[in-house]
Amino acid sequence: MSNTVVAKRYADALFQIAKEDNQIDRLEGEMRTLKEVFLANKELTSFLEHPKVSMESKKDAIKTAFATMSPSIQNLLMILVERHREDIVTNMADEFILLVNEYTGVVDAKVYSVRPLSKQEQEGISKVFAQKIGKQALRIENIVDSSLLGGIKLRIGNRIFDGTVSGKLERLERRLLG
Repeated sequence: MSNTVVAKRYADALFQIAKEDNQIDRLEGEMRTLKEVFLANKELTSFLEHPKVSMESKKDAIKTAFATMSPSIQNLLMILVERHREDIVTNMADEFILLVNEYTGVVDAKVYSVRPLSKQEQEGISKVFAQKIGKQALRIENIVDSSLLGGIKLRIGNRIFDGTVSGKLERLERRLLG
């Protein structure tokens, strides 16, 4: 069975637990943190996957490293280690976040701008574009791109809304030449 399918199953199970316990927001935050930890620390994955490290050592490491996380997350990590599925943690986190976003009507978006956007600007962008795509809100990640001349470029999934000056100039050039 592919890792993606397995990751989806674990994410779905955790999501069901989160809904039952009214812990969706907390577990989403913890899954985001967990993903960052596993992406930033390849040594952790190597340690957990190493065949010569005892199961007890791996479990002790998880208990220590993730002591502040909810019991649901800790138990899930223990199960993954027991079943030798440590390699799916980041995929599972992505799948869980997608489930939460779908449930709450929120979608992740990347906004490219020349300068950092204020909270008010981000809220305005979220409100306008969430309506356009039929969602409640956008969770914006602002990426400063000094190569833009001005305006913003918004990426939501595989859709791009280009309101940059250079994008407008390119469209104008195509119209004039076409």
